[in-house]
Amino acid sequence: MTERNRSATTFTRRKALGVLGATAGIAGAGMLMPNIARMAHAQSSGPIKLGFQVHRTGIGSAYGRWYERVATAAISRINEMGGINGREVEMIAEDDGTDPRRGAEVLERFASLHNCDAVFGPLFSHVVIGSAPRAGELKMPYFVVSEGHHVASGTLNRYTLQPGITDVKSQVISMAPFVSENLGKKVTMIYPDFAFGHDHRDFFTAAIAAQGGEVIQQIAVPPTETSFTRYFPSIPRDTDVVYHVMVGPAVLTFVREMGEFFGGRGPQLFGFIDSLEAVDIKSPGLEFLEGSYFWEGMCRYAQPDQSVHEEAYRAAVGVDANGASVDDARDVSTYAHMFGVWETLAVIKAGMEASGYQGPNDRPGLIEAVEAMTDMPMSDDHPQGDKIFNGKTHQVFGHQNISRVESGKLVRVHETSIEDTLYPDEVDYTTQSF
Repeated sequence: MTERNRSATTFTRRKALGVLGATAGIAGAGMLMPNIARMAHAQSSGPIKLGFQVHRTGIGSAYGRWYERVATAAISRINEMGGINGREVEMIAEDDGTDPRRGAEVLERFASLHNCDAVFGPLFSHVVIGSAPRAGELKMPYFVVSEGHHVASGTLNRYTLQPGITDVKSQVISMAPFVSENLGKKVTMIYPDFAFGHDHRDFFTAAIAAQGGEVIQQIAVPPTETSFTRYFPSIPRDTDVVYHVMVGPAVLTFVREMGEFFGGRGPQLFGFIDSLEAVDIKSPGLEFLEGSYFWEGMCRYAQPDQSVHEEAYRAAVGVDANGASVDDARDVSTYAHMFGVWETLAVIKAGMEASGYQGPNDRPGLIEAVEAMTDMPMSDDHPQGDKIFNGKTHQVFGHQNISRVESGKLVRVHETSIEDTLYPDEVDYTTQSF
């Protein structure tokens, strides 16, 4: 199903005007009219078309729904600011079914049917890996909002970039010291059996070893699994820490069954919030998570030191202080990840404006403009925090958060520096031809 979107829903537009208008991104409603007027004069050029590859169905659907909500709000904000280079931005959404083959087909449609200028959006790593080669063949700028190390590893191509969210390798190398120093040295890992999970397996195993620890058991679980009880007896008795990261619609079942297995006892728990994205921590059966730790890209619960930029972002995407929809407290967001969509769209806008983008012939210039980016200070464009973009590897680096479950809420107890997340370059995409 294809949908075209040139403005956000009423609630997003109203909140963007009311909240973002008070911050640096939009100086006030009084400034919107000149921007809209300029955009109207540029309509002879037609809109900038951005293809949104979205996981509406399949195992990534919970993420896809919230990614789409954020994308709609971000596109609305961009258009209220005057669009890109004075042109309105049109978002064209296509469901990839969280399927690699379908993902490549969606890219083909964006290029040949919709005549898109660039594509953004996919999260699940197997979809990105299956789609990126086609993006390279089509010479289509492909801005992924994933976390896999596939971009920075050099596996993909110059047309594929990840400028809005950090990758697993940077996340785990910055988490390992905390786990080793505070939770234990002997770790059992439970992870999904595809590229994203393999990144966790490989990079955390190396990172904890560098801290004097050891992964004593690795338990790979099919991403489509619906029950997990049979995997837990494989956890060795001398495990200090269970490191878990699970994805898909069965995550609530996973954490509930893990709690039933341990019965309130057992090793320390350190999870990536993927195991609880879109899940209410206060759901029945999750009481055992009290005192356990989670990685978060962006803290689901508003922290006492929440910035004005994050406050504006929360309001624009319709999320309350508990990380749920303002319209339905039972509708929990994928808050730790979905900021990447907002920030990626801000990067696309900045890159198109820096390169003077007008049409498909300017795609190489767009990529070169993004490759030239370095520091990305916290702002309305980057509400998650400061970042550094590496133009050679096409990967962004930023702060990571570790939160503890306290009284049924996630409370940040540690924030890494950006330097904690850096690693040596493995590729230089700028040497590749277009």
